[in-house]
Amino acid sequence: MKTLVLCLGNDLIADDAVGIAAARQLRDRVGDLADVEESAVSGAALLEIFLDYERAVIVDAIHTHRHPPGTILKLRPGDLGQVAAPSPHYAGLPELIVMAEQMELSFPKEIVIFAMEIEDSLTIGGEMTAPIRQALPQLVEQVVDQLKQWEADFSGV
Repeated sequence: MKTLVLCLGNDLIADDAVGIAAARQLRDRVGDLADVEESAVSGAALLEIFLDYERAVIVDAIHTHRHPPGTILKLRPGDLGQVAAPSPHYAGLPELIVMAEQMELSFPKEIVIFAMEIEDSLTIGGEMTAPIRQALPQLVEQVVDQLKQWEADFSGV
């Protein structure tokens, strides 16, 4: 089964770089288990990246102030709310799934999201904060574990 790991973020903005940092570590770890991509785009621009994959892991930063910085949440698309956006440029994952279905595109049927609560989403050129740097290895490990679980499920092990 063809699997994508899509790591989102902007490595110019402090803690928002966590997804990009994760991608760079994951490439050395996942081997043939998945294709690892990094992207700073959002909304409908992401649709093309997902095409022709059967499964996907998304890694991204969140800034909700509901959890301590460095907390990693494992989510599914159904856990996300719809995005009330002025255009498709701001579409979220639920909207991408609907768009893909309506256009009869080959979009992943199984998606897991690893979202890390961040502390600093504003400092341009800033380093990731200590809690995010410290939690990064755990984030990478959780993604690798998910990929290994899918591989075991697929191979019947």
